[in-house]
Amino acid sequence: MVTTLPPVSPARTAADRLIVALDFPDAAAALACVDQLADSVSWFKVGLELYLASGDSVVRELKRRGHAVFLDLKLHDIPNTAAAAVRSLARLEPDLLTLHAAGGRAMLSAAAEAARSLPHPPRLLAVTVLTSLDTTALAETGVSAAPVEQVLRLARLAADCGIDGMVCSPAEAAALHSALPKALLVTPGIRPAGADAGDQKRIATPQFALAAGAGMLVVGRPITAAADPKAAAQAILSDLAKTNPVK
Repeated sequence: MVTTLPPVSPARTAADRLIVALDFPDAAAALACVDQLADSVSWFKVGLELYLASGDSVVRELKRRGHAVFLDLKLHDIPNTAAAAVRSLARLEPDLLTLHAAGGRAMLSAAAEAARSLPHPPRLLAVTVLTSLDTTALAETGVSAAPVEQVLRLARLAADCGIDGMVCSPAEAAALHSALPKALLVTPGIRPAGADAGDQKRIATPQFALAAGAGMLVVGRPITAAADPKAAAQAILSDLAKTNPVK
């Protein structure tokens, strides 16, 4: 088994646990949202849409402002290319960086080795099963297992390859935390009670996800599309502060 990077320090406050997804078409819109949330939120996610539109500049600006960045590009390629991509993206100093666990053992191991070779390595997170997929959607791709079974299979593989943590839906957080208690679990698909599910299939409230074992929660539209994003973020932070996380 590959030796992992030093353990991720446990988040201590609600602000340490909330990542706001900046799913915007350009940097101007994303940074305008950041301006509204800066007093409350420390972590922001830059995904594929925003990165392709704005490139390195939006990540650099977030870092310049003192924010932690979750760079969610879901790398998935041959081992050499994935490792090279990790080294290339490290120049931006992302705090978290994703790759697909479905890329297999060789790719995951190469990416982990590339990260370990860097002076300031990002924490690597393996994406297990996208929260937009359910049993029917998995079956259409040739996976007959239920989502939780596939998540556990891929998560164990990623951990064995030296990956620091996993991205999973809240529905699998408890099983994954039980199987891999030292792994950092980051859960998208978070929706406050009564919020629209949108295109997500396996969702849960922030309190449920945290109590199930999630270490950090990714929240997008319930905050960014709210009439008052700052109030929406503060409401979620307040709920998280009242929830006892799984140790």
